[in-house]
Amino acid sequence: MFMEGDVRIPSGCAISGIINRKRRSFSGTKIIDSIAVMHDRSNGLGGGFAAYGIYPEYKNHYAFHMFFDSLQAKEEVERFFNSHFAVDLSGRIPTRKVCGIGRGPILWRYFMTPLEDKLRDAELSADEYVAQCVMKINSCYKGAFVASSGKNMGAFKAVGFPEDVGEYYRLDEYSGYIWTAHGRFPTNTPGWWGGAHPFTLLDWSVVHNGEISSYDANRRYLEMFDYQCTLQTDTEAITYTFDLLLRKHGLPLDLAVKTVAAPFWESIDRMDEQEKRVVKALRTTYSSLLINGPFSIILGSKNGFMALNDRLKLRSLVAAEDKEELYVASEEAAIRAVCANPEKVWSPQGGEPIIGLLEGVESL
Repeated sequence: MFMEGDVRIPSGCAISGIINRKRRSFSGTKIIDSIAVMHDRSNGLGGGFAAYGIYPEYKNHYAFHMFFDSLQAKEEVERFFNSHFAVDLSGRIPTRKVCGIGRGPILWRYFMTPLEDKLRDAELSADEYVAQCVMKINSCYKGAFVASSGKNMGAFKAVGFPEDVGEYYRLDEYSGYIWTAHGRFPTNTPGWWGGAHPFTLLDWSVVHNGEISSYDANRRYLEMFDYQCTLQTDTEAITYTFDLLLRKHGLPLDLAVKTVAAPFWESIDRMDEQEKRVVKALRTTYSSLLINGPFSIILGSKNGFMALNDRLKLRSLVAAEDKEELYVASEEAAIRAVCANPEKVWSPQGGEPIIGLLEGVESL
């Protein structure tokens, strides 16, 4: 079986995102209808969704969505879980038969909290403890993959067109207040279940259209902070980059954006002295985290999402607002499929973030 990094197929992808800022949940049918409009942007080798607010009854638990290639891998990981977490509920992720989705891995989910004595001995925050466990599973347990690990959220992905993936995972039966979606046309991979988007860590999720040329520089820098890019794909590196900048280093979102999509030097020269010093410091300190190449991404979190283009806007990205809802997508048609007459539609400039936050929160 071909894995990530073995195949190169140059092309594009589709992304879409919807947030209700007032936390009014809506069915997954809406995001499926949006991404389905862009069917021709993908080729059936990967589709996926991230959903937030879908597990309110377990909102304080880390919800692990797992892929297992074998029962042996499942048993080994469950021994690891039982020695590091209090597992309050586990079970098969519900699916239905869909002709467009072939046989995949064993799909299981676990609702867990870290064991108090393990946290105390490790002297880590709960989030850092969970992040390290995710890295260990993905790098050390053959045949096991953590699809998502955040609270009150989950990633649902597979090999197939995104609308088929949504039907397969029965997303019409889920309700959430933030949804993102991806239709994949792999650029450097053959397409497999773990390689489909979104890529996640804790409650971060990233869907990505494009191909970054800075992957190796980004990966090497991230490895110095104990991130392990086991899938050899640029979207994984983007996810870990934002986790490092926002969670670990505590940068404000606007400075994180100026790090990954830094202004050109001629633009920096025209800034006032204070802003110039800040941006120059970012470019010096985080030079290896500059993301080069064409991209448009949606970064999801428990507090909202951010959509961002590369500095030259080499990938399409459109946004729209209607009352308390914000929409972003690769094409305007994907927005109008679910919101026929939005109050405002616009196309952001390259490097300009579109930020949608839940009511009452100040940052992702």
